Amino acid sequence: MSHGTDGGADAAAGELKRAGFRLAAYAVCIEDGRVLLAQHASGDWTLPGGGVRHGEDPFDAVIREVAEETGCSAVVERLLGVDSRVIPAAVAHAGVDHQNIGVYYRASITGGRLRPEPNGDTVESVWTPIPEVAGLRRSSLVDVGLALAQTAPATGHVAPVPVGGLIQH
Repeated sequence: MSHGTDGGADAAAGELKRAGFRLAAYAVCIEDGRVLLAQHASGDWTLPGGGVRHGEDPFDAVIREVAEETGCSAVVERLLGVDSRVIPAAVAHAGVDHQNIGVYYRASITGGRLRPEPNGDTVESVWTPIPEVAGLRRSSLVDVGLALAQTAPATGHVAPVPVGGLIQH
């Protein structure tokens, strides 16, 4: 084992300790001019979805997350895009720089009944008219998902969503 004096390995290890990373998959379910939103225990509205487990395919994760958070079964219709954002330590919940990679899918609800997440952080899921979304305190990922669904950019990339006011990280 080499013990170089450049500190490269130590710096790399330090970076891992100072930063967070999350891979997540989100469902954009739109029906009759309404989008399915889930209310987090914090009060913020978000899209159904969440963290991808180690070894899990994001495609499978989004179906699992919709079922866990809403009580409904879903099918994925298509990939909408991937969003990568870095949340600076000054505003991140853990107080360290945090990168979130969100994989967004267009999905349809195929069965079940909306309910709160048992023993989870989702307290309610509701179909919300798209024009009313702008007036809700919501996660920025809601705006990203709607932008991807409405514009369907060929690259699967949308401009960063400004955060503040009713839009939270």
